[in-house]
Amino acid sequence: MFDMGSQLEVFPTHLHLRRIDPARNMRRYYRIAIHSDLFGRASLVREWGRIGSRGQMMVETHPDEGRAINALMKLARAKQRKGYAL
Repeated sequence: MFDMGSQLEVFPTHLHLRRIDPARNMRRYYRIAIHSDLFGRASLVREWGRIGSRGQMMVETHPDEGRAINALMKLARAKQRKGYAL
């Protein structure tokens, strides 16, 4: 029998984006990660700030892995449009 497995095994669960522009003295990072909890939900952890600093963090809880992965992909596309790269 075929085992579907979890979506976390197929889709990206961690992204580390950077935006560096020396002309504007800009050195930023943006990290996104998905973590499962004990209750079947998935948390989307976002961390951002200036490279070399601690930065800020925010945690979003989603009802399942699929919605967390959709949110991760949507955030990644938005950040890439603003100039962030892998």
